Amino acid sequence: MADEDKDSKTERPTEKKLRDTIEKGNVPHSREATLFASMLATVIYVTFFLPTRMGRMGEVLRDLFEKPDQWRLDSGPDAISLFTRIGWEAGNMVLPAVVLFFVFGIGASIFQNLPTPVLERIRPQFSRISPVSGFKRIFSTTGLVEFGKSLAKIVLVSIVIFFVLRGQFFHAIDSMVSDPQTIFVRLSTVVQRILIIVLMATAIVGIADVLWSRYHWFDQLKMTKQEIKDEHKQSQGDPIVKSRQRSVARDRARRRMMKQVPRATLVIANPTHFAVALRYVQAENDAPVVVAKGQDLIALKIREIAEANNIPVFEDPPLARSMFAQVSVDSVIPSVFYKAVAELIHRVYAAQPNRKRVR
Repeated sequence: MADEDKDSKTERPTEKKLRDTIEKGNVPHSREATLFASMLATVIYVTFFLPTRMGRMGEVLRDLFEKPDQWRLDSGPDAISLFTRIGWEAGNMVLPAVVLFFVFGIGASIFQNLPTPVLERIRPQFSRISPVSGFKRIFSTTGLVEFGKSLAKIVLVSIVIFFVLRGQFFHAIDSMVSDPQTIFVRLSTVVQRILIIVLMATAIVGIADVLWSRYHWFDQLKMTKQEIKDEHKQSQGDPIVKSRQRSVARDRARRRMMKQVPRATLVIANPTHFAVALRYVQAENDAPVVVAKGQDLIALKIREIAEANNIPVFEDPPLARSMFAQVSVDSVIPSVFYKAVAELIHRVYAAQPNRKRVR
């Protein structure tokens, strides 16, 4: 069933799906990229900072072992002074590594995704402590890929260390009876060689993992056609409901328009297909205003209301058709219709007070 559901997800995720997923904290993240950043920080530290700082540490230890009489340990303050000296040198040696790891670790995370506060990630979830969910994660495709990457790294690092240390075996034995400062220098050289090779391998694995993590993340967000339809309904509204709302709005507008017909001065009709009701009161507007218009049944209803209220109805098909197409309700008529409408209004006022239907 799960395979069928996965096979049906053939559509690209929508922008809304991607945005909601990112807002929940589900973003593509490569652990190998973070590991590569840490290895790069380690190589920089070993290459540029460790030799000088280990040399200074070697000098302190040489003085301690070769000239122990210079260090008095007669009281507690003497011991504190000795440990403070050694601790200060050790901290001075480790501090650049801490700073580099901190900067490169944050930089790797920012490079992949901009940091955003996500409360969803800290919300308690039973699936995080469920043995069944954990079993599924371990033996899922993602879990197998992670296991393969870890195994490949272990094998690769082991092979590299073996070949590097095999050539340095006798040098390491000679260093055991040499100057302590020399021990640190030789050790840093060996470590530096190992780290450079491991860094190159980590870079290759990191690039592949970044591409894989983004592909897998995007593939997991694919949607079915039905999910896209449902999302469209949620974001745009159900088409049936929206159609019903538009219909109700049109009915309300039509009823309001019909209530304005009794206030019209005249109606221009195309006997049964079009009807346009105009109101002209010199104190209200400089030009006639369309208070209602309609086609077919609505046109007949406008004529019926007009006749019931003794409003003159003029049958002028070309004029009625043109005004229906060009003038909206509650709008003043364009100047192109002034002459034709003025003649009709003149006939209306000339016939007052008897407002009868005029053909």
